[in-house]
Amino acid sequence: MVDLTTHDHDGELAVFLIGARINKLWRPDGWWPALAAMTAMLRELYQDPDSGFLGATTLVGARGPTVAQYWRSVEDVYAYANAAERAHRPAWLEFYRRAQRVPGAVGVWHETFSVPAGGHETLYADIPGAMGLASATGVVPAARRGRTARERIRSRPA
Repeated sequence: MVDLTTHDHDGELAVFLIGARINKLWRPDGWWPALAAMTAMLRELYQDPDSGFLGATTLVGARGPTVAQYWRSVEDVYAYANAAERAHRPAWLEFYRRAQRVPGAVGVWHETFSVPAGGHETLYADIPGAMGLASATGVVPAARRGRTARERIRSRPA
């Protein structure tokens, strides 16, 4: 029998995708600091449950990483990004300085999605442990939210 699970989150959430595209592989002095800064920011976020950060999944592509982050809200994403005392602000300023010295070595991008309660659905078939949104929010049997994707995306807390 196939073990079907889904994520354990009923409210709104924000999905924040951020990535780096290495454009000049021969210039690690231009791209390595950006990748190191991403790692430091994730470490900081995992140590602060009050930030609104729920968790992340890192995907590695041929030209660089993409990190799918899950947050309680878009406001929490923006609060972290704009907080002077957090790792993001100085890393972003350093990215701009480095881009002047090593132009075009690395590109950084992000996309932010505000997902309302009941507007997210997942299914994991025979996935030991957790991945994706379930790694950030926990795992429950899929039947708890519905038998089909359409039922799960419409499920709302009672």
